[in-house]
Amino acid sequence: MAELRRIKDWPEGDRPREKLLQRGSEALSDAELLALILRTGDAASGTSAVDQARSLLNQFDNLPQLARATTSELCTISGIGPAKSAELHAVFELARRLSDCALMPGGSFTHAETVFQRYRNRFLRYNKEVFIALLLDAKNRLLKDVRISEGSLTASIVHPREVFTAVVRESAAAVLFVHNHPSGDPTPSREDISITQRLKEAGDLLGVRVLDHIIIGHDSYTSLAEQGLMGAS
Repeated sequence: MAELRRIKDWPEGDRPREKLLQRGSEALSDAELLALILRTGDAASGTSAVDQARSLLNQFDNLPQLARATTSELCTISGIGPAKSAELHAVFELARRLSDCALMPGGSFTHAETVFQRYRNRFLRYNKEVFIALLLDAKNRLLKDVRISEGSLTASIVHPREVFTAVVRESAAAVLFVHNHPSGDPTPSREDISITQRLKEAGDLLGVRVLDHIIIGHDSYTSLAEQGLMGAS
């Protein structure tokens, strides 16, 4: 039975590698692309690399969830050990770094959608809430981004003092905030709204424009500025 499930025994047009070479990577499913990374299946259970890839996607529901899986979680799948787990982690990290290539100082941020598209992949690696400040010049061009905290987003974790120390150090004229909800739901909590309004007040006192606070979910985002939740202007 195991011999019949080897990918090299499949018709040539169905094999992921040959399919990619003939038709391009866009023609492959998520499972087929993952199978090319895994390369081999599990001889003990007679499963192919594609079978393993499908098991991974079924176990973790989707690619973003799979990208956040730990080594121990990945190794619960038959035939996935530390070596294959390391290969998967490496591929997802390369994807994140490729996405981050566009995040160079000098780029302008004019819409919340721009921030979401450029930062969404960076947050895929995090299983906890991470709060980042984007420090901008007078023309809303990125000077640098700074991780302020990691953990639950509450007033006890994110302090205006920590945020604006970085803002003043870089002589930023404006700032916007980004953090993630690992649950995937970007709906702001009471704490999200409260700390945003406190940060806005602190920015007003220092003469620094607080442009927005963007919460990133798995496939969507919430802009507190667009929702009118930033507090008094």
